[in-house]
Amino acid sequence: MPNIKSSKKAVKVIAKKTDNNHELKMRVQNLIKNCDKAIAANNKEEANIKLKEVQKFADKAVSKGLMKKNTVNREKSRLTQKVKNMK
Repeated sequence: MPNIKSSKKAVKVIAKKTDNNHELKMRVQNLIKNCDKAIAANNKEEANIKLKEVQKFADKAVSKGLMKKNTVNREKSRLTQKVKNMK
């Protein structure tokens, strides 16, 4: 444990940022899973809504440096293709 006051504060700040970053990454992953489930259930309306959410939060994660740009673009592209190819 740190002894210096600024170091103690830094530990708290880092913990808070880590929690926020983890929450955003998990949100993106869960939205991708939910979008896949909507596609599997053949629910086009819900799939489109989930796809827009995935795009929004995935782009936020990229802008914060939590996920790589190419990875996010690949995931968005795959989901978009799946939604387009739904019957």
